[in-house]
Amino acid sequence: MSIDPAAQLRHELRTPLNHIIGYTEMLLEELEAEDKLGLAPGLTALRTDARQLLTRLNEVLARGQAEPPDLVAARGTLHPPLERVRAAADALQARVAEAGDGARLADLERVRSAIGRLDELLGGEAIESRRPKADGDTAAAGDAPAARAVILVVDDNEDNREMLARRLRRQQYDVRIAAGGRAALAMLAGGSVDLVLLDVMMPDLDGYAVLELLKADTALRDVPVLMISALDELDSVVRCIQLGADDYLAKPFEPVLLQARIGACLEKKRLHDQEVRHRRELAAFNQTLERRVAEQVAQLDRLARLKRFFSPQLAELIVAGGAVDPLQTHRREITVVFVDLVGFTAFAETAEPEELMGMLREYHAAMGRLILEHEGTLERFTGDGMMVFFNDPVEVPNPAERAVRMAIAMRDLVADLSARWRKRGWDVGGLKVGVSQGYATIGAIGFEGRVDYGAIGTVTNLAARLCGEAAGGQILVSARIATAVEGLVDAESVGPLALKGLARPVPACSVRGLR
Repeated sequence: MSIDPAAQLRHELRTPLNHIIGYTEMLLEELEAEDKLGLAPGLTALRTDARQLLTRLNEVLARGQAEPPDLVAARGTLHPPLERVRAAADALQARVAEAGDGARLADLERVRSAIGRLDELLGGEAIESRRPKADGDTAAAGDAPAARAVILVVDDNEDNREMLARRLRRQQYDVRIAAGGRAALAMLAGGSVDLVLLDVMMPDLDGYAVLELLKADTALRDVPVLMISALDELDSVVRCIQLGADDYLAKPFEPVLLQARIGACLEKKRLHDQEVRHRRELAAFNQTLERRVAEQVAQLDRLARLKRFFSPQLAELIVAGGAVDPLQTHRREITVVFVDLVGFTAFAETAEPEELMGMLREYHAAMGRLILEHEGTLERFTGDGMMVFFNDPVEVPNPAERAVRMAIAMRDLVADLSARWRKRGWDVGGLKVGVSQGYATIGAIGFEGRVDYGAIGTVTNLAARLCGEAAGGQILVSARIATAVEGLVDAESVGPLALKGLARPVPACSVRGLR
């Protein structure tokens, strides 16, 4: 956006007045604690005359918005307050120089320099060329604690930069200064800044261009920008706001208003940073949540798979890490129970499919409750046949006793079921059971996509052969089982049995019931 000559002249006229008022106010603030030289009355009068001069200058400028104002005609109006300002500054400078107060003398010399520039402009002479300071001016004014807000002051006028920086440092801000737009962008790219105070009219890269580049950069677009300029045209204000500026303050500004605007911008930045931090924390939380959900889904899938073989309590214990992974191949001593229904094959050949499935559902449900009740592990079921073992995947006390108790309970329950089935015309006899004890190799058996939990060994073959040898309602147990439960059950020896697949006859007992 180009600046017309009339607007530029208005900017140049207000700039020295901004310096005069600004330095005078800072001197007055410093003298609030102690005023040994009695400078406060003179400074107050100087500030009053400078403000009166600003008011008259604004009236003159308001009459020439479309073209450069007639300063020669206006000099008669502006000259009296300008001369009072000059006289007050001269008197104060002389007193301070006599007292040897170097710090305040430097500020008063800046006031005298600004008065001279304003007088030169009002005299109609050429506008003093801007004199940007070397790039070294962009250096930070000393390291500051991390907790202090970092403010970057961008202005090509050295007095503007110095005056703003001093005021901000007094308010405990960490101030960085840049003498032009390009230097400001370099500083923003190289370090963290909480707020930018940006002038509009600068020779190398004006405030509009800096603002556009700043808001186009994803890493910098959220840094708040407060425009501070002697250019107070409405078009300039609107343009800055449209480009993304957070606020606009015309020079010369009231210190209290500046402080309020800075506070509002920094609060906006704090809230934005807090929102960004919360978004990051939420994203991290969501990632953690997604990972945990995936882990829990995997656990539920594994739990569902384990519940095919084990009781729910046991499956949950395995998933929680309270038991070793049973699907890993391992060897352990177990007690195996084989059960089979007498007459089921003949019934299946003549029964309707719906009747057959209804009877199996009733049978499996009843047997399943007893398996869970005695903490057995269902290895498999094939129609009416079932294989259940104890002591894996979690070792249990008295596995032989649990197995025999379950076998007796199953036999008695099936006797009741058979009575009901016969009333329906289903000719299915009692339950026959084989029980043995010994070592087996246990783990996952199958292929990818279809895995079963199984036990392999002589102990499983023996239990299956004893079951096949038993009559309806009979429980045949191996000698080891009989010895393990001899004080618990009423049993009788059936002598050595020649069983298919076993080289020698096997001693066995028939369990009639509990003692």
